[in-house]
Amino acid sequence: MSGPLDGLLVVDLSRALAGPQAAMMFGDLGARVIKVESPSGDDSRSWGPPFVHAEGEATESTYFLSCNRNKESITLDLKRDQDAQVLAGLIRRADVLMENFKPGGLRRLGFGTERLMELNPRLVLLSISGFGHDGPEAGRAGYDQIAQGEAGLMSLTGPDADHPQRIGVPIADLLAGMNGAFGVLAALRERDRTGRGQIVRTSLLASVVAAHAFQGTRWTVAGEVGSAQGNHHPTIAPYGLYRCAGGSVQIACGNDAMWHRLCDTFGITADDPRHATNADRVAHRDSVTELLETVFADLGPDELLRRLSDAGVPAGRVRSLDEVYEWEQTRSQRLVIDVEHQGVGKLSLPGSALRTFAVDTAGAETETTRVDHCPPPVLGADADAVRDWLKTPQS
Repeated sequence: MSGPLDGLLVVDLSRALAGPQAAMMFGDLGARVIKVESPSGDDSRSWGPPFVHAEGEATESTYFLSCNRNKESITLDLKRDQDAQVLAGLIRRADVLMENFKPGGLRRLGFGTERLMELNPRLVLLSISGFGHDGPEAGRAGYDQIAQGEAGLMSLTGPDADHPQRIGVPIADLLAGMNGAFGVLAALRERDRTGRGQIVRTSLLASVVAAHAFQGTRWTVAGEVGSAQGNHHPTIAPYGLYRCAGGSVQIACGNDAMWHRLCDTFGITADDPRHATNADRVAHRDSVTELLETVFADLGPDELLRRLSDAGVPAGRVRSLDEVYEWEQTRSQRLVIDVEHQGVGKLSLPGSALRTFAVDTAGAETETTRVDHCPPPVLGADADAVRDWLKTPQS
């Protein structure tokens, strides 16, 4: 193990994505993560196809592989006293316990807050729910697409207000995992001061609402209800996807200076009163789009992107996922990692979003990012080793 969180022990009782994402972030930064699964395994092990195969047999879903690297796996049936005692032993040694049962689920298994603090007063508990741990709808099950709809995100996504659309990745789960990881780090910092653990709670609902950004204040401050507007920004223009010869490009003119550079580059009259300021361009978005797509009609994406770059206008293409993972820039950021899976062999996985660097007094940087990644575990692969470790005296 290596990384800034080396020495921390995380016990991961969570399933599916939000909790496993939070625990994986800790593993990526060097913490030891022990994933506790039911005898049938994390639900996401069966979420496929696609599956990866070994000798013709389906062994693991690619979904599970996306959020469980750098972990060990032990299976426990927490309704059996012997297995519950194993979990108690893990909790005594843990720095962090993560779970995403329905509110009250951990208590029903015999591990309510009082028991946890009795076992380990320094424990930080992360609990992730669908809609919050209290309030009139606390008991609802939380699944990403349901949360995207209930938290308003789908109303902001899609071609127009009549066709709400889910985001193509489980963003509510991912945000909840990231918020949870952030909250745990804050609680660990507080533990450094007080010597006592804390409970950190977040939810899919809270994580999406907290990510509304300007769409939230658009309502709470200005009284405007945002709606889906396709591939164009609701408050900036031009900012969106524009057709050109044989394809399309994305342009983001964040200020009037960029707009004037774009106009100068492509021979557009910049003093049209309909387009003089950003507010004018937003009010006349359709005419801005028509103007640009007429100018771009004879230019292919590569030529158009080159000219926009030369003009200092932010722009880009829309890549397919295979193009993203083959892109030299992606690989330069360690966003693709290779691991050796016990059942399948060599796998390439999406990497961590974080890189860490040590800096000396002269300002020289040395990268300290973890590079020795472990593959997502086979179900119960580390059970014997973990049980043996629990028998050793605690330092």
